Amino acid sequence: MARLTYDELIKKHLQILKGLQTKSGLFLASKEGVGTGYDKSWLRDNFYETIAFEVIGDWKTVEKTYHAILEIFLRYEEKIDWAITEHPKESFKRIHARFHPESFDEFWEEWGNKQNDAIGCILFRLGELEINQKRSVLKKPEHFRVVNKLVRYLEAIEYWRDPDSGIWEEAEELHASSVGACLAGLRSISKVAQIEVPASLIKKGEDALKVLLPRESGSKFVDLSLLSLIWPYDVVSEDQRMEILDNVEYHLLRDRGVIRYKGDQYYNKNQDKVSEEAEWTFGLAWLAIIYQKLGYDEKSIDLIKDLIAADTPNGLPELYFSNSTEYNDNTPLGWSESLFIVALYEMER
Repeated sequence: MARLTYDELIKKHLQILKGLQTKSGLFLASKEGVGTGYDKSWLRDNFYETIAFEVIGDWKTVEKTYHAILEIFLRYEEKIDWAITEHPKESFKRIHARFHPESFDEFWEEWGNKQNDAIGCILFRLGELEINQKRSVLKKPEHFRVVNKLVRYLEAIEYWRDPDSGIWEEAEELHASSVGACLAGLRSISKVAQIEVPASLIKKGEDALKVLLPRESGSKFVDLSLLSLIWPYDVVSEDQRMEILDNVEYHLLRDRGVIRYKGDQYYNKNQDKVSEEAEWTFGLAWLAIIYQKLGYDEKSIDLIKDLIAADTPNGLPELYFSNSTEYNDNTPLGWSESLFIVALYEMER
């Protein structure tokens, strides 16, 4: 089969990614009807899935998604009010991380809904759209009202020292990636008129991150999620950035992706769940994007070549089994599609 050009690859993957957007504006994490449960909408996944459309300038798609997200927060505004007052520790009493893509209903099976980064990333993008892109989605008084409440929510749960399930929705710990997402979100949204963010709330996040880094958490020395602190959030110093990159490449980079962390049991190929961690395709795109922005074009091109080799006719999978050409059913994964498009588009440009 003839190789596709960058333009053809971008067109193919944009079509795949666009196919995951529902009528409401929210994106599914993966294809409709997939048996893994990924036919739902995560706040975090929607944040990453829309980045591709930001890069190509499709603001209509981006704005539709964020209007839907604001409607979700407005629907659960009483729950946010309650959480601000009561400071709940239980997961189900927090703002949920995923929703039905059309009804916006919460899912009530046992789930790690303490995912502070999911709130941080939305605040981050709302601020970026308003200030840097001049593409405000905060149109109504109730939008500003509920966003101010999200700031107070992060203050109430004390995000800078709140153990959460993190980006991978697993055991509750204090995660650097969650603290960093909230810090980036507060910095970004603080620049928007009518949104009040106490300077002390930002300072607490900065101080906590200094203590946590370079670790992701008490149990994880290095983790793929730490890349988010470099891009898109940009909340680390140059020395911290290079240490994170060195650690991720040395410990986690594989042929078809990046493992999330050492000892990851999710789709671990070894029946004893030791070593042979799954290789996540979006890790390659994430590294490629970062190296592009740092001016390391050769490293970025090599990573993109590995990404293209990992592609399938149906799009990029969530992951490959360790040292294998077998991938899981979450194909395409919207998050992987989006970061692949960003990496290709930036390199082509």
